[in-house]
Formats: sequence, structure tokens, C-alpha cells
Amino acid sequence: MNFDELGLGPDVLKAVAETGYTEPTPIQAKAIPQVLAGRDVLGIAQTGTGKTASFTLPMIDLLSRGRARARMPRSLILEPTRELAAQVAENFETYGKYSKLSMALLIGGVSFGDQEKKLDRGVDVLIATPGRLLDHCGRGKVLLTGVQILVIDEADRMLDMGFIPDIEEICKKIPFTRQTLFFSATMAPEITRLTDTFLQNPERIEVARPSTTSSNIAQYLVKTSRDNKRDVLRELIQKDNVKNAIIFCNRKRDITVVHKALEKSGLSVGSLHGDLDQSVRTRTLDGFRSGEIRLLVASDVAARGLDIPDVSHVFNFDVPSHAEDYVHRIGRTGRAGKSGTTYMLATREDGKYLTAIEKIIGSSIPVYDEKKSDAAPADEKPEKAASEAADAPADLTVASSETSDAADKPASDEKPARARRSRGGRGRSRKQADDAAPTEEDAAPAVSTAPEERAAEETKEEQPRRSSSRSRAPRERGGRGRDRDDDDGPVLGLGDHVPAFMLRAVKLPKRRPETEEDETADDVSSDMDAAESITSDSEVEEA
Repeated sequence: MNFDELGLGPDVLKAVAETGYTEPTPIQAKAIPQVLAGRDVLGIAQTGTGKTASFTLPMIDLLSRGRARARMPRSLILEPTRELAAQVAENFETYGKYSKLSMALLIGGVSFGDQEKKLDRGVDVLIATPGRLLDHCGRGKVLLTGVQILVIDEADRMLDMGFIPDIEEICKKIPFTRQTLFFSATMAPEITRLTDTFLQNPERIEVARPSTTSSNIAQYLVKTSRDNKRDVLRELIQKDNVKNAIIFCNRKRDITVVHKALEKSGLSVGSLHGDLDQSVRTRTLDGFRSGEIRLLVASDVAARGLDIPDVSHVFNFDVPSHAEDYVHRIGRTGRAGKSGTTYMLATREDGKYLTAIEKIIGSSIPVYDEKKSDAAPADEKPEKAASEAADAPADLTVASSETSDAADKPASDEKPARARRSRGGRGRSRKQADDAAPTEEDAAPAVSTAPEERAAEETKEEQPRRSSSRSRAPRERGGRGRDRDDDDGPVLGLGDHVPAFMLRAVKLPKRRPETEEDETADDVSSDMDAAESITSDSEVEEA
């Protein structure tokens, strides 16, 4: 099938012919006739299959009949990122150069003044990101009541970036009697709910199973560790025939670290993520397309829809946390029928994400042959150490094992003995210490015996001491655990040096009588105390 058979106008066909395309892709062949017929379309196709041209070509043909009005665009295309919006704008300029259609691009990082001037003149095609479009609506600079065709591109990416509430608000400002074109690479349950809300009896076009990878992309899994990732990445770039490559990272700070590491190695490298200024992002992409920049370290901003035909390699420096992002990342290579190669650097912590990726693509990713790389992953270092130990001389191995056995056993046996002696020796009087000290006869066999036997004998000798020390331990630690009957007993734990204040008698408080007998006993004791005090007073007077 050729483009001539799809029902497009002569101006559009002429522009397509000048680009060099003669046969439409499957998604284009099925979607373009339905769009020209005015039906809602739900297009599901993997990345790199030509979804953008499947709605730009028929839109140019439909909008060629009519006139634009100030601040009231006739069509609206919503894109999740600035790069995708700019790319769609380029496609409109390429395919609509023979049509008298005006276009405005509303994205962040550009001044509002220039964008408002275009809106005031009136535009046929408005390409925008949701956030910037709502800003213009809030300023009263754009009215969406004249939109005839609404395109929601990369809907699954919109969902991931949290733009669904913004899209719902935008759709409320658009007339209900509109044509809606909904394109996505995957169909999550939330996306299905949106299609039921926004589309009216759509024509579902699915040219590939959701989340499938292209067959002309060679995929490899490289097992490594977190600390060795940068070294493995450098060696893969040096050993493989890398014409240019995109290196994906999960976090923006990792992008900076990898960019600096590759730059120190003398490689031509650039970085791309959402925190960069729009002028820097545009300049970096232009340099990568022209070949001035060989390696592009990027976040998932570059994973969707970027049309760079000659990317030879894709490196997943980090395993994506969302399995569907893997499909979009590796889709940056192997485009337009060309072959590509991808590597994914995975650690042991990435097992859960790796399982989800292999489940969604329906196949396992082959492990990269480590023999092709001199850099051994950190996970295999224990095996390498074991092999080196096997190649070592036998005498050295035996000697080291005997030494380690002789050093470990006495240490492990003597340590509890020392601990028991230190615990049991506290608070003992000198006499007890002298009685517990070993005699010469007891010490003589210990010198001549082996370390194991000596440790065993010490353990046996310490057994009674340990039990006695345990029984005394509560009393040695400030009297904890003692019975009340032991209050009048001797003070333990201080040896012969007992402070004088601890030997001073303490008068106990008077106990309340509970019975009559106790009360009588208390009265008698009080009378005896009074008599003793009178006697002592009289003795003092006589003296």
C-alpha cells in the first residue's frame, strides 16, 4: 500500500514524497483513513512505529478547509514533554509546507510574550504541554471553544507524569462535539477509563501487542555491582562499536555523576533532564542529532517519542522501576528498520524490577558474555578469589590453615574464661583472691599441656567460681536482688575498706501496730526506751 491509496490531498502527498517515504507503516495505514472519515481513534502501537504521522497527515488535510480566528485554535495536540511537542511541531512544518496553516507551540521555558503574539493572530494547530496551556487559559489568552480535533499523544506517559487531572480540566473547556484521537504505546487500566470518558465509539487500532520490543534490537543483561557500574559502562563503550548512544538513568543526580565520569575519560558527552533550561535541552538534542555529541546521558524525558534515526546503542545505567519504561527506552534504537543494541546494567537489588520487565516483554533478556569484557562484575569476585586460592602453592595453604586453627581455638576458649574471671573477681576480699589463686602445682601442668587442654582445665576450674560469682552478683551491684532479712548482714563488695558512714546505725521508723498484741508490745518497748533514757540522764548528772 502507498500513501496515494489513503485518501490524502495532493499537497500532503507532495510533502510526504519529498521526505522519501513511499509506504505507510501499519499504524498509519489503518489510522489515516479513519481520521479522514471523522471518527474517534484509539491507536495502540509500540514506539517508533510512526504514530505522529498517523495523526498529523490527516489533520493537515482536514484543516486545509477553513479559517483560523484569533485566540481560538481549531485543533489541539497535547504532549507530555517539551521535546515531544517540539518534534510534532517540526512534523507539521515538514508535511504542511504546501498548506497555508498557522501553528503555535506552547511549552515551558519560553517567554509568554512570543506565544501570546501567535495566539492573537489566530492559529489552526495548537501544540502544547498541559501545564503551559492551562497557564494561558488562566490568563485569558486562549479559548478552546473552537477546537474541532483533539489529540492526546503518549497517554501512558501523561499518566506517569501526573497530567491526567490537567487533561480532564482541559477537556471540560473543549466542545463535546469534537473528534478525539487517542494514542498510546501501552494501555493501563487508568488509560482504559480515560478512553471511555473522552472517546465516543472509537475505532480501536492495535498493530502490536502492548509493551513488546522490536525484533531488530539485540538486548543484553550485564550483571554488575553498584560501585562497578561506571567502569563497566566505560568498557562496554570502548569495546563495542558504539557510533552514538543514549544512556538512561533513573535519577537526575546520577545523570550528573555519569556525565562527569565519561567526560573525564575523554568522551564526547551531553546530558538531558527536566531541570535544564529549555535552550540548553534544545541545543543538546541538536548536537546529538548532528553527531557533535556522541553520548547522551538522559532521564526518561528522552525515552518517549524522540525521533533520532541513527542511534546505534542504548545503555540502561539503571534498571527502570516501571517495566513499561524499558520498552520506550530501548525503542530509541532500531528505528526505521535499522538494527540496534541495548545493554542493561543490573545489580542484585534490581531482581524485582528485572522480573517485571521480562514478564511484560514476554521473554528473558540474555546475559552478556563476560568473556568479551575484562571487567569482572563485583558479584563474581568471590569466585575469582576462590580460583586464585586454588592456584596458590599447597604448602602455603596448609600452613595458613594450621595457623588460623591454632590461633582461633585458644582465643575463642580463653575469652569466656577471662570474662568470667573479671566478673567473678570483683568485690572479693584479698583472702578470697589468695585462696582462688592457683598454686605452682596447679600451674605446672598448664604450661606443659596443649593450648586446647589448658583452656579446658581453666574452664573446669572457673566453673564453681562462676556459680559463686553469679550468686553474689546481685549483691555486688548495689544490693539489687537481696532479701529484706539480709539488711543487717555484713556489707559485701568493698573488701576490708568499708567507709565509716556505712557502719553507722540507722534508726528505723516506728511500725504501726496492726493488732492489740502488737500495740502492747510497742508500749512495753517504748517504756523500756524511756527507762533507759532516764537512767542515762541520771548517769550524766552524776558524772
